[in-house]
Amino acid sequence: MRLSRFFLPLLKENPADAEIVSHRLMLRAGMIRQHASGIYNWLPLGYRVLRRIEQIVREEQDAAGAQEILMPTIQSAELWRESGRYEDYGKEMLRIKDRHDRDMLYGPTHEEVVTDVFRKNIHSYRDLPKILYQIHWKFRDEVRPRFGVMRGREFLMKDAYSFDLDMEAARRSYNRMFVAYLRTFRRMGLTAIPMAADSGPIGGDMSHEFIILADTGESAVFCHKALLEKPTPESVNYEGDLQPVVDEWTSLYAATDEKHTENHGVAPEDLISARGIEVGHIFNFGLKYSRPMDAVVQTVSDGTIPVQMGSYGIGVSRLVGAIIEASHDDAGIIWPDSVAPFHVGLINLKAGDVETDRVCAEIDARLSAAGVDVLYDDTQERPGAKFATMDLIGLPWQLIVGPRGLEKGVVELKRRATGERYEVSMETAIDRLIAPSSGS
Repeated sequence: MRLSRFFLPLLKENPADAEIVSHRLMLRAGMIRQHASGIYNWLPLGYRVLRRIEQIVREEQDAAGAQEILMPTIQSAELWRESGRYEDYGKEMLRIKDRHDRDMLYGPTHEEVVTDVFRKNIHSYRDLPKILYQIHWKFRDEVRPRFGVMRGREFLMKDAYSFDLDMEAARRSYNRMFVAYLRTFRRMGLTAIPMAADSGPIGGDMSHEFIILADTGESAVFCHKALLEKPTPESVNYEGDLQPVVDEWTSLYAATDEKHTENHGVAPEDLISARGIEVGHIFNFGLKYSRPMDAVVQTVSDGTIPVQMGSYGIGVSRLVGAIIEASHDDAGIIWPDSVAPFHVGLINLKAGDVETDRVCAEIDARLSAAGVDVLYDDTQERPGAKFATMDLIGLPWQLIVGPRGLEKGVVELKRRATGERYEVSMETAIDRLIAPSSGS
């Protein structure tokens, strides 16, 4: 993609109403623009990141055995009355009426809808277990939306729901999602720490928030330092027993400020105190929805029982902001390779120079043919402005081509994350960017 044709409305100054780093940088880098309070238009650069995050989430959910569906954003209030939540949910729910004066709502979550899907289509224990998920937009009418996509009113979320015959099977589904979450966040260049969360009225130990550490995090967190170095399972047999993997992580101390205690048993030199951002939450809620909504299955003895259910959320659009909060510097964003909107920023230092244009065109064509996403700066801007733009939008690699370098037979490669620069031949640069080790 040539930058001269790409829709990238940059801002030179920090917007006055942007309170945190990710909001400022997303606006300055032309990723989003506000439509209304807490509601954003996703522009091409931001949407490319959103889609990459979404795809990683999808691949790991599929690998764990979850099956993707798509449920409506507009829901019937009758389902929520069945579950008992319609009157209790509060003003965050956007309530509306259709032309027939029927009560409807814009879904803030989908437990009722997915329970209705289940009860109308699955009736036997033989059809269990099931995990159904979607990646879809939701709306919660926050009284004070702030921090850009980190706390907006409309947001993209992955929500999965498990259905099991008993608590033993429910724990197996929970463990699948626990491990899938570890793998999902690590693929995005993040270390997400599972921390025990409120399990609600059903009690038990099957509720965890996944939190990444960032200086601008919304809450205080405490954890054993070994959690930051713990390797994520590279290969997983989801049909096997995952409890030992889960136990390895949950046996180490990790707590949010609300659950932190002085009797944590961790040596002072091993305890990390930091700020954190929640990016996912997994939760078993037992019969909370299946019982009042009569989501039952026939058992082997021909009786019927309500199914055990769990929910598993990842804030997909929130992750865009969270990754920036965890990975930036004074110059701008630093995207991990796996979620970057483009892999390479190709900078033509003298657009209009015949030889420089020719070499840039060749590099662009060869990298693109190899499946490497390239943003080619072919504009007439000064070199300083071009470098500033590439640093701001945070692409993993910059490939700089100019007349002086070409006279010596070299181009320059810059790694955004480290600032390291290399003068190499064009062939070496292309080979390096195509190689799997470069993150392409």
